[in-house]
Amino acid sequence: MDCHNGSELLKALAHPVRLRIVEGLLRHECRADKMVKALKLPQSTASQHLGVLKSRGIVQIRKEGVKTCYRVVDQKTAPLLKILDQKNG
Repeated sequence: MDCHNGSELLKALAHPVRLRIVEGLLRHECRADKMVKALKLPQSTASQHLGVLKSRGIVQIRKEGVKTCYRVVDQKTAPLLKILDQKNG
């Protein structure tokens, strides 16, 4: 594993809100407005977190008219979260 890329992935997932976003998106892709409601966050805060995840290549967007749908595309993310879940369980 490239240590720099691994470090960037871990930094992006280190925030509790981003971790929750990714956990949800691993189950199914979701529109940004639904995430805002589910997370009970201001839209601007959710957008900042999604921007970090997108810039690190963890999530990808798909336009649906004026709505934006997000999905996890980084192949290392799901196994990493599974390991974290095992450690907390």
